[in-house]
Amino acid sequence: MPLPENYSHIGKASDLAYEKDRKFYRLLEMLPGFLTWGTIVLAIIFSWLQPVWVAFFMIAFVIYLLLRTLYFAFHLWTGYQHMRINEKKDWTGALEKLPSFKHLYHLVVIPTYRESLEVLRPTLEAIENSTYPKDKMIIVLGIEEREGEEAQKKAYILKKEFGEQFFKFLITKHKDNIPGEIAGKGSNESFAAKVAKEEILDTLKIPYENVIISSLDADTVVYPQYFSCLTWYYITTPDAVHTSFQPIPLYLNNIWNVPPISRVFAFSSTFWHTMNQQRPEKLITFSSHAMSFQALVDVNFRAPNVVNDDSHIFWQCFFHYKGNYKVQSLYYPVSMDANAAKNIWTTLKNIYMQHRRWAYGVGEIAYVFFGFAKDKSIPKKRKLTLGVELLESHWSWATAPFLIFALGWLPLMLGGDAFSETLLSYNLPRFVSSILTFSMIGLIGTGVLSLYLLPKRRPSFGKLKAFWFVAQWALLPLSMIFLMAVPAVEAQTRWMIGKYLGFWVTPKYRAKT
Repeated sequence: MPLPENYSHIGKASDLAYEKDRKFYRLLEMLPGFLTWGTIVLAIIFSWLQPVWVAFFMIAFVIYLLLRTLYFAFHLWTGYQHMRINEKKDWTGALEKLPSFKHLYHLVVIPTYRESLEVLRPTLEAIENSTYPKDKMIIVLGIEEREGEEAQKKAYILKKEFGEQFFKFLITKHKDNIPGEIAGKGSNESFAAKVAKEEILDTLKIPYENVIISSLDADTVVYPQYFSCLTWYYITTPDAVHTSFQPIPLYLNNIWNVPPISRVFAFSSTFWHTMNQQRPEKLITFSSHAMSFQALVDVNFRAPNVVNDDSHIFWQCFFHYKGNYKVQSLYYPVSMDANAAKNIWTTLKNIYMQHRRWAYGVGEIAYVFFGFAKDKSIPKKRKLTLGVELLESHWSWATAPFLIFALGWLPLMLGGDAFSETLLSYNLPRFVSSILTFSMIGLIGTGVLSLYLLPKRRPSFGKLKAFWFVAQWALLPLSMIFLMAVPAVEAQTRWMIGKYLGFWVTPKYRAKT
């Protein structure tokens, strides 16, 4: 049986029409949780019954992690250099050599819910100050009905300030409690794009293939040449309609005023996405990104019933076009907020909740694997590459920190006297410790690299401050368990037992300097 016609808008097993499909999809929803919990439980059992096996597994695992770290470090450094080159390039001048850009419009959708003017205004100021012609830019500010009159007040203040600077400035109000929708960014953005299509593009008869739609989080501050860079790639990329365009998110807007633990995770996310730009064959859309409006129309807009809509829109297009869809790395940055709150405990809670929402993207495994099983036209090699990457990344996200910090000593605790008297038991913790210590050198390197990413406008910044910006990375190893692995395990467990999550909006907090 082929894929259902409405497959692009399937969010979970119960959305499927046929019972057989629902059961298969439900098993796939449970698969990541079974793998993760199976790994954790078997690690404990085998540490007791077969400590030698676990010891050799741990040795192989830490060597694998070391090689993986070196591989990522290489791509991170290369991606960083490429980003700096693209930042300095004259993209406006490059566009002038491609006259065809003059017929292209940028439709910029900014969904917002409870973000303050202090957050929203810099987003629009950055777009206004960008180098791309403003008479070719359409701004859509998507507010939520559930926020009440306050949302409308903010929207009209912003329209009064910025409306005349652009070709069009549209405010849309997404209704609350729509059956079949999950209240969140995806449903808001889908509604906003539909309204823009009807009221602007269709009215003015602007061809959809001449429109590049950008999805920007409310706190996204674009760099000056972002839209010029995006346009250049859109024109020069073969088959641009079947392509998404991904910038590098730098979590730097408020970086000087957040706790060290927030800076560590902000830079960790930045480095991960910078490194991924070097692997376009495995790259999936995340957060702020762009695509052809024609593709969005072809898949009937974003699915309004999923939490992780930014990655899901890629898979919607991927299956609609029978695997003929890809992501183009822009190697150009946009800036966003690091996670912060009024106090450290709320900050830690928000980091946990944000990582749980990101990890909830594990639900894409069911969507993707079900699609792979149904659609035989997609090349097997493409299925294998994307499928293994998707499954392995979520499995290691949830289990690697536990394995690193537990398997070095679990066999010693549970393996009994026979194992504890062996040479292997004596050398295991020392070998693991040596490899992990060597890997820590990478943390120092990333700490140094983070200094180069810091905004130029900075407060007093002496040598001691620079030292602490590097030393703060010592917080990462232990926090990986509680603020990365645990939320990932929770997200996978919720999919496994059918306790689905709604969309959690990360609160934006800007401390006064």
